[in-house]
Amino acid sequence: MPVALAVESATWRIGTVPIVDDVSLELAPDEFVALIGPNGAGKTSLFNLISGLRRPSSGRILLGGGDVTTLAPYRRARLGLGRTFQTSAVFGSLTVAENVALAVQARQGGAMRAWRKRADRDIAARADKILHDVRLTQRAASLAGSLAHGEKRKLEIALLLAGEPRVLLLDEPMAGVSLEDVPALVEVIRGLTAGTGRSVLMVEHHMEVVLDLADRVAVLHHGALLACDTPAAVMADPFVQEAYLGEDL
Repeated sequence: MPVALAVESATWRIGTVPIVDDVSLELAPDEFVALIGPNGAGKTSLFNLISGLRRPSSGRILLGGGDVTTLAPYRRARLGLGRTFQTSAVFGSLTVAENVALAVQARQGGAMRAWRKRADRDIAARADKILHDVRLTQRAASLAGSLAHGEKRKLEIALLLAGEPRVLLLDEPMAGVSLEDVPALVEVIRGLTAGTGRSVLMVEHHMEVVLDLADRVAVLHHGALLACDTPAAVMADPFVQEAYLGEDL
């Protein structure tokens, strides 16, 4: 089976303390894996190792079979790795369409003046397609800064898609999103895989979202991978239950 992303025995220490402890994990194309665990389990630290913000003390990170362990984040992005963060990051003074058009042009290269070159049909068409995919077409002319938080999350995903990633890291996409906006955002995220060839690794605390979306669930405990299996198998695992008895996943 082809592997989109492979984490091989990744360890990251601060001094002698392991923050990520010998974690091995693989994602296949079109696969959706949720990464869960309480605060301090090492989830964001693992994302930092995968995306290149931190270099592992030992172990390797492979993207599409190629070793990217020593590559900078921008080089990993060029090879097909995309990531969102827990806090929103959009250009609030630009429209939604301008945000996406700028991201599309940045991927294609050249002068970053997409908002002044709307006659560029290739960029406009690509941006329109992405906005349709994330269900923001009706908000294309709105300033990004005026969007509700759930809509900003959709726009962040749109910016990610503009980079044409094959592997997407989503860091708590539901954080701060109102309950009424969660279902629509879930459907956008569901569409990121589903025959696209893309793979998703998502950190999320909303267990109902995890159980709805994930093909497999990986559980981190004190930096180590405690379990990785189907959602049903993980929820029934006595070791998972014991580790998190009385804790909020």
